[in-house]
Amino acid sequence: MKAGELVFAALGGLGEIGMNMALYGVGSGKNRKWLMVDCGVSFAGDDLPGVDLIFPDPSFIVAEKKNLLGLVITHAHEDHFGALADLWPRLGCPVYMTPFSANLLEARRLSEPGAPRIPVRGITQASRFTLGPFDIETIPVAHSIPESMALVIRTAHGTVVHTGDWKIDETPLVGLPTDGNRLREVGDEGVLALICDSTNITREGISPSETEVKETLRQLILGAKGRVAVTTFASNVARIRAVAEAAVEAGREVILVGRAMDRVADVAGELGMLDGLPGFRAPDRYKTIARDKCVILLTGSQGEQRAALARVAEGEHPDIALTTGDTVIFSSRTIPGNEKSVGRIVNNLAKMGVEIITDRDALVHVSGHPRKEELRRMYEWVRPQVAIPAHGEAMHLSLHRDFARKMGVPTVIRAFNGDLVSLAPGDAAIVDEIPKGKLVKDGSLLISSEDSAISERRKLSYVGVVMIALAIDEKGHIASDIEVEIIGLPSADDEGEPMLEHVRDIVDEVYQSMPKAKRRDASVVRTAIERGVRAGIAEIWDKKPVTKVLVLEV
Repeated sequence: MKAGELVFAALGGLGEIGMNMALYGVGSGKNRKWLMVDCGVSFAGDDLPGVDLIFPDPSFIVAEKKNLLGLVITHAHEDHFGALADLWPRLGCPVYMTPFSANLLEARRLSEPGAPRIPVRGITQASRFTLGPFDIETIPVAHSIPESMALVIRTAHGTVVHTGDWKIDETPLVGLPTDGNRLREVGDEGVLALICDSTNITREGISPSETEVKETLRQLILGAKGRVAVTTFASNVARIRAVAEAAVEAGREVILVGRAMDRVADVAGELGMLDGLPGFRAPDRYKTIARDKCVILLTGSQGEQRAALARVAEGEHPDIALTTGDTVIFSSRTIPGNEKSVGRIVNNLAKMGVEIITDRDALVHVSGHPRKEELRRMYEWVRPQVAIPAHGEAMHLSLHRDFARKMGVPTVIRAFNGDLVSLAPGDAAIVDEIPKGKLVKDGSLLISSEDSAISERRKLSYVGVVMIALAIDEKGHIASDIEVEIIGLPSADDEGEPMLEHVRDIVDEVYQSMPKAKRRDASVVRTAIERGVRAGIAEIWDKKPVTKVLVLEV
């Protein structure tokens, strides 16, 4: 018997790349049962000063958590599982993931004081289990991290294929290729809806294989004269293995630098993904290895200020130093928004006389996401009645919508975070909107991205702050020296007059212009001085600083 309806919604990942969190519901009203897929983060830019991480706001599903049957993690990239430690305590549901993801989660917990112990229920890339009205099958897909999975979610209302992140790579070096045969079999059963990765919808053809990158890295390392440093995403075990195999052939030893790299290598080693390779060296062995016998594998491909490569480029790493004749290979793609920080590192390396090789110079990186030809094959395998583009910004979702229509999908829905899509029974359509939003990690606290602290901090970063303290007696006379402090303002005007003196003069002018009766009212004095200082400084600087005035009555 079919009860209620089958619905889909996303709290993150539709309208942005990152922060993935999808929901599937079966039933109606208070009896609707929910399945969550992924729990990811995004990384903050300059528009969120003081903030590192952004999370989808899970308030909607937290309110429904008695009906939340489980959370399935499709793979262990930060944008798919990075929010677990912070958000899982609010959810409290069973979490399902593969050994690599589970071991990486545990390794992170051990390195982060206070991180919660999350009970994980182990599954494989090719498994099947039931959660209430959801019959869930996992199917292996190739991606840039081991043990990635697509999900087949069967319900009484129909079957949904949720691809997660994927590509077609018949020779992925580590792990299994995308199982097109099984996806075709699922398509033969009949698929109601396909929720599919949109990241590379702008690119034609098929993504190159990790095997091709391996050959390029091999040639570069074999041909190098000095030291070779390779930076890549720490989670890309295939790339780590490719570098290590090339180093063995070149008679070089590999030094791992960076906590994230160490963590992934340890987990991959425990699971046999690095079998047959010699052990990696620690950074303190660097000085004992000849220049032409060394390969350095290090974190920091995205210009992260505290990562190993940035410290090396600044000449501040305690163990690693590069010089003229050495080579740095960026075996990665610069994520949009990171161009300036990566460029800073490249320029610093160039000043050292280091040769720099990026994906613009050679095939040293491939994406883990499908191009158009790969998407075409997915649609031919699955043959859905409904398509919902996912994992992309608005442009990606729109282009994917057009592509799916050309592939003959009867119903294509471009949905964004918060849109509630009814998939069955009846025609699929957006029928409602659920609460959505973003949380940011501010220090140790999770707060709304709309919190006044964020907007105030953003404003302070542009206009600075003026702080003024004065005391008035019962007759309205200033009882002590006026204290002034400025933060983030120029120290002087264009004629060299100190800004502090300008502020003191403005305070005095405002105070003297006030009627004597009003000088005895602390709140009136405070408001008048705040307004006067902001306006007076704006005449000098053309910016209005945040102004705070403390008036003491003595």
